[in-house]
Amino acid sequence: MGILWSFFNPVLMLIVYTFVFSIVFKARWIGGTDSKTEFALVLFAGLMMYNLFAECINRAPGLVLSNVNYVKKVVFPLEILPIVAIGSATFHLIISLFVWLCFYLVFIGIPPATIGLLPLLLLPFFLMILGLTWLLAALGVYLRDVAQIIGILTTALLFLSPIFYPISALPEEYHYFIQASPLTFIVEQAREIMIWDKELNWSAWVIYSLFSIISAWLGFAWFQKTRKGFADVL
Repeated sequence: MGILWSFFNPVLMLIVYTFVFSIVFKARWIGGTDSKTEFALVLFAGLMMYNLFAECINRAPGLVLSNVNYVKKVVFPLEILPIVAIGSATFHLIISLFVWLCFYLVFIGIPPATIGLLPLLLLPFFLMILGLTWLLAALGVYLRDVAQIIGILTTALLFLSPIFYPISALPEEYHYFIQASPLTFIVEQAREIMIWDKELNWSAWVIYSLFSIISAWLGFAWFQKTRKGFADVL
């Protein structure tokens, strides 16, 4: 079905997660209603952010390995490979966001105006992902086990980030641990502006942006420093 899988995949996963958590486990979102539709929309908002992150990070260790010809035979700007990967993941995010908007319009109504802040929220997120992708793409050339390790870590982050639950559902002593996840701020803020009609936490956004800029710069510097040895290793 070609490109239609980009549409059906998030819809099917949304149905599965909603069934498991809202019907089997009878989970409800703290501060929300008992509506399964609302739970599905809240859950999907977090899953969209996670899927963007996981798709890029999981592909990162193999980006250079899967493009050996670009390393050995032609002069090619290898540093754009992570950008291409993020572009592909962004396309899937847009499709998922379209699915989310359709469900929201049908079952609830017009989304809050604060949803217009979503591109601004995602900007530092993209920078952080780009930095990590550069780092892992270079590291994957020298350490082939990185792909397996990253797969485990991204799966762990799915449950160690507030995707299926709000931070307020956890005991206070675990809040700092969950806040250390690179997904926590984005997931929480995405729900605030997409569903709960609240403004961004601007002070936290500035700090997150500074961290993301540093991550992107360090990742790019690492990639450029190590790329000289790619051809020898490959």
